[in-house]
Amino acid sequence: MRINAKKKLGLIFFPAFDWAISPTHPEREERLLYTKDQILEEGILDIGGIREYNPIIASKEDVERTHICVPDIDNIVTMPHLISAGGAIKAGELVMEGEVDKAFAIIRPPGHHAFQVVHGARGFCTINNEAIMVEHLRQRYGSDLKIAFVDTDAHHADGTQNIYYNDPNVLHISLHQDGRTLYPGTGFVDDLGGPGAYGRTINLPLPPNTTDEGLLYSLDNLILPILDDFKPDLVINAAGQDNHYSDPLTNMSISAQGYAELNAKLDPDLAILQGGYSIEAALPYVNVGIILAMAGLDYSQIKEPDYHPSIKKQSPKITDTIKKDVEKLLKAWENKDKVDIQKKFNSKDYYTTKRNIYYDTANITENQEVKIKICADCAGLMIIDSVARPSSHGKIRAIIIPHNLCEDCCNLGYQEYQRAKDRSQFKIVYLQDKRKDELLSFK
Repeated sequence: MRINAKKKLGLIFFPAFDWAISPTHPEREERLLYTKDQILEEGILDIGGIREYNPIIASKEDVERTHICVPDIDNIVTMPHLISAGGAIKAGELVMEGEVDKAFAIIRPPGHHAFQVVHGARGFCTINNEAIMVEHLRQRYGSDLKIAFVDTDAHHADGTQNIYYNDPNVLHISLHQDGRTLYPGTGFVDDLGGPGAYGRTINLPLPPNTTDEGLLYSLDNLILPILDDFKPDLVINAAGQDNHYSDPLTNMSISAQGYAELNAKLDPDLAILQGGYSIEAALPYVNVGIILAMAGLDYSQIKEPDYHPSIKKQSPKITDTIKKDVEKLLKAWENKDKVDIQKKFNSKDYYTTKRNIYYDTANITENQEVKIKICADCAGLMIIDSVARPSSHGKIRAIIIPHNLCEDCCNLGYQEYQRAKDRSQFKIVYLQDKRKDELLSFK
């Protein structure tokens, strides 16, 4: 008798045979090939309602409505990057068009460390697949689409957070190993978003050696209540799998059962693969567990060959730390709309921050200054000044006009673009207008 999925599920698979950081780098094609073997061996594609789809190729416009590539997209992005991003777009379109109930893009190169401005690769990521998908869907189906990311990679999703830090229609939740113990060293509970979207950024740093117990406690007591209140149109699991107990790059203790149960409870519309470097011992089991959970099928028999129930035991100290942070974040969520934004950000005009960004993959250091206009009528114009070293492109300025900007801030954006063009201090000036869906540049 043929088994049928309770929820129609689309799988998009792209192992990127022709892309690698180096032949022995942990981010390599075998990450997905073992998973594909497991999918075939388990007969997953013989289940009624689970179907594999080919990725499409993301367009130049898809990338440019999300990123500012310096000096331009042709110098930064390769065809495997476009196909990986196209895999995410295909997943999103399948769900939005109702062809499937859910979709899982099992793709590489990954994307969640890619910031809005891109000088190269960092954290193995060059462009942000899931953000490119979201911007494609917003352009096609409406900018009012409410999106919730739940990123479960062991590394803080600093790139996706950066892109949506000041976007009130996007809730970004990241659960990750404590940034004091792991790259990129960010993602703490007090980092709650920009003045236009305060409280819509949620970071829960998990102590090293957190098990399924801590992960599922966080889901039940923080993530699900916040999602219930936010009421997103789409829930996206940025499905990093390097929290697994066998992963060689991290210090966490999550099992395939834990990942599957998280997806069964979270019930995401979309899952987009991120990291995970235990190529044989974890990824095949974690991915099959996620697939069965998303399809509404029994996943109780999906266990690693070396699995033992003791792996779920967690120290009381870890449990206590997670509970305290969950309580703090819940209070922050409940009070987010009561905050005096001008007082919180200590400004009546522009909120300005400076940061150093290290591109560990490309060995580039970037200095950024970000100015966000504090406006009572919209999320606010954004101006980014950036200079990278080593680089021959000099200092650049990017002016970002987000969705749903008020007319005054929009006009101010075009005035700032003209002023920057007239000055000699910037080698390249960009204006990204999400309302008109265009990127202007001046050299």
